[in-house]
Amino acid sequence: MAHLFAFWDGRRSYDAFMAGPHDGMVSAQHGTFETLAVRLFEHRLDVKVGFEPLFGDADLLRVALCKVRPDRIDHFTLMQQRVWNPAMAGSPGMLRGVFGQGDASDFLVLSMWDSATEHGKYREGAVSRLSERAELEDDVVSVAGDVVDVVPAWTV
Repeated sequence: MAHLFAFWDGRRSYDAFMAGPHDGMVSAQHGTFETLAVRLFEHRLDVKVGFEPLFGDADLLRVALCKVRPDRIDHFTLMQQRVWNPAMAGSPGMLRGVFGQGDASDFLVLSMWDSATEHGKYREGAVSRLSERAELEDDVVSVAGDVVDVVPAWTV
């Protein structure tokens, strides 16, 4: 499985790409993959520092896709800002990240880490405590995601 992340200057840039060079790329890649899913998210918050889509210093990405109960969106967003972001920002090895909102009640949390070891320390020490403090189970219908090793040769 491969995860591809693209960051656009805005919806107009994305739409121009889809209306232009996209079709040529798709035909050139025909038969190279079995399934493909595309999700669009609008930037809501930075995690730690001003987010830059630069991957040269990152060894690992943690991507979480959250389906939030519609009546809990405001609380979920507030907890991201007040609980999760400060905890991640204070974790050694956490470089930066982004919190985005997709259609309706879909959210993305993408965090960049300098090593799997540092991410593991954060995961083991903080996640269950922070989940309880943020009332995560009350906010979300589901959380799915992955830990992704960054392949420097694949970054552009």
